[in-house]
Amino acid sequence: MLEGRSDFALDRDALGRYLPWLVAFMVYLAVLALTGTLLLNAAAQRWDRNIGSTLTVQVPPGEGREADLATVESLLSLLRGLPEVARAEALPDAQLTRLIEPWVGPVGPGDLPLPRLIDVETKPGIAVDVSGLRQRLAQVASGVVVDDHRVWLSRLVGLVRSVEALAFAVLVLIAVATVGTVVFTTRTGLAIHREAIEVLHLIGAQDSYVANQFAGRALGLGIKGGLIGLALAVPTVYGIGQILKRMEGGMLPEFSLAPEHWAAIAVLPFAVATIAMLTARLTVMRTLARML
Repeated sequence: MLEGRSDFALDRDALGRYLPWLVAFMVYLAVLALTGTLLLNAAAQRWDRNIGSTLTVQVPPGEGREADLATVESLLSLLRGLPEVARAEALPDAQLTRLIEPWVGPVGPGDLPLPRLIDVETKPGIAVDVSGLRQRLAQVASGVVVDDHRVWLSRLVGLVRSVEALAFAVLVLIAVATVGTVVFTTRTGLAIHREAIEVLHLIGAQDSYVANQFAGRALGLGIKGGLIGLALAVPTVYGIGQILKRMEGGMLPEFSLAPEHWAAIAVLPFAVATIAMLTARLTVMRTLARML
């Protein structure tokens, strides 16, 4: 139905034999590359939103639990009074033990001399003098450490953006490879059907008439191959997601795709098929202009 009426036996040329499987392979790789790009971009935005405006204050263990709690309360009072701080909360002992449990195993109360942690959220749009904050906190408790997450977050986001650029380059290469494949197979089909094309020209057929038949054939084969590639890629993406969900470690982003992400993946086969159709038409028009 997509191909329409054809005056050529296109089913027997290279276009019909190889293009669907090549397109299926291209779409399979494109889905994986696009999925990776979407997930990395979502993870970078989530990290930037959740961590970029936070600080962690570490209070080393002191003489005892009561003394440590008193020190933490003094630091909380100081932090909550600062104009650039939106929120400051001490992490409960249970949450702290859960954070280190993947590395050291189950930890009971008093098993390890753990530092006290204070989670600090800064107000958006207000610069924080981390060095000055360290000095003010050190006046209350010696040995206090202030971790500025923006330092390592900027490096992590930079790495993610580099991987995104690489994935985008893969998508571009897939598009280029698709174009090259369609150009080669279309020229082969034109050479095979040269005599039939000459006859059609003698009876008044225009180049656009011939080009539309090759373009329609390329569109139909492209959609067929694209749907095959999509059918193979979706289980692969799902399997990767299940593997990541079983892996421990909070540094791994949550593997989930939004509805708009699935919509972008579903459009890929038709985008590749459209590229194949336009490439086939342009190739036929240029080749016939030189051949006849």
